Order: sequence, then C-alpha cells, then structure tokens
Amino acid sequence: MQESGMAVFVLVHSPSVGPATWRPVAQRLEQAGERTVVPSLHSVGVGPPPYWERVVAAVADGLTGIDPAQPLVLVPHSNAGVFVPALVSGLSRPVAGCIFADATVPALDGATPMADEAFLPFLRGLAGPDGRLPRWTDWWDEADTASLYPDPEIRRALSAEEPTLPLDYYLEQVPAPAGWADRACGYLMFSAGYESEAGLARRYGWPVRTVSGEHLHQIVDPEAVSQAILDLAGSPPR
Repeated sequence: MQESGMAVFVLVHSPSVGPATWRPVAQRLEQAGERTVVPSLHSVGVGPPPYWERVVAAVADGLTGIDPAQPLVLVPHSNAGVFVPALVSGLSRPVAGCIFADATVPALDGATPMADEAFLPFLRGLAGPDGRLPRWTDWWDEADTASLYPDPEIRRALSAEEPTLPLDYYLEQVPAPAGWADRACGYLMFSAGYESEAGLARRYGWPVRTVSGEHLHQIVDPEAVSQAILDLAGSPPR
C-alpha cells in the first residue's frame, strides 16, 4: 500500500456500535509508532437524513489537529464500509488507502444501500413507535452474541456505548462516486459471514488477510488485528 508510518490510520466504527470497539487496536498501533485516530460517530443518528453526510462531518471533526497534507488510511468496520466512497470524496484530505475490516464493500460507482432488502423486514419489526431501533446488541438474544465479546463486563461496557439509531438510517442509499477505489485497498476478514465481501475484494484484485474469529474480533485479539492491518498497509496493490 505504502510505508505505513507515513500515514494516519483512521479507524471508523460502525454507527451501530461505538468507538470503544476500535480503541484496543488503536492502542496497539500507537505502541507500534503509528498515528491513529478513532472518530466518534455517536451523533450520526441525530436529526433528519441524509445520515451519511454526518458521518463525513464526524470523521472530519475527528481529524482536527492532523496536518491536512498527511495521508490517511481508512479502516472501516462492519457497515462503516459503506461510507468509504463518501469519505474519500468528502474529507478534502489525501486518502492513501482503505482497509475493510469485516466490512461491507461499497459499489465502485453509483450508490450502496445501508442494508440488504431482505434484512429490512427484520429491522422494521424492531422499530418502536418513534421510528427508532433498540441498541444493536438488543436486536439479538444474549446467548447469540455472547461469543462476540471476551467477557460479560466488556459486553456491558460496549453495549452501553451503542446508540439507538432511526430505522431511516438503514433505508439510506449512500453515494459511491466513481474513482474512490483508485487507491490501494485491502480486506481483513474476521468472520464467515463476510466471506462474500472478502470474495468481492479478491475479484477487485485487493490483498485479503484472514484473522479468524467473530465479527467483533478487534476487541478479542487486538494484537493480531493490528498486525494484520499493518501487514495490509504494507502490501503492494495486485
């Protein structure tokens, strides 16, 4: 991709969870001498759509104090991958590369839906009278998500940070301006549920690494995840 020490790693959490999901990896990267930023997207679901514009604004706010000429490596997790084209075009900063961590790979041109059409009935069934959804961990039975976390205490702490997003957030189409992928990109897969996304990355010719685990593996094994990010950042384009 390029010499990793020259760039700032921008770890972008899914708006469904919180920035604490990336902080253990940020700490490991910083210990390795890398400059790292973890923007907070807590305000994304406040107010009317379009929500993706607030994602771009929140990431830009998180970069306050960073030299505008310093290149960025965007590292989105989960559905934050959908926002990468908008970030590349909207940050007004050089983006050297993008590493998708168990994340949605957006369209190369046009727009990407925030949620698959087949998933929308499930979400509509969860929405309250105010049109807002419960916290993400409350979508599922505790037994179904327990394996995502190292222990119950960490689960409680991370769950407390989760917002209640509006259903409309998941109905949005996020623009994907042509040319956003004209830079070094890579894919880091944790869970089997993202095998199709990793396959899409392979078809695009991106380097793909696997650190086997569950969808929140960055909080389970931040050392292995941070090392994989550094490996991908140093990988030449294919």
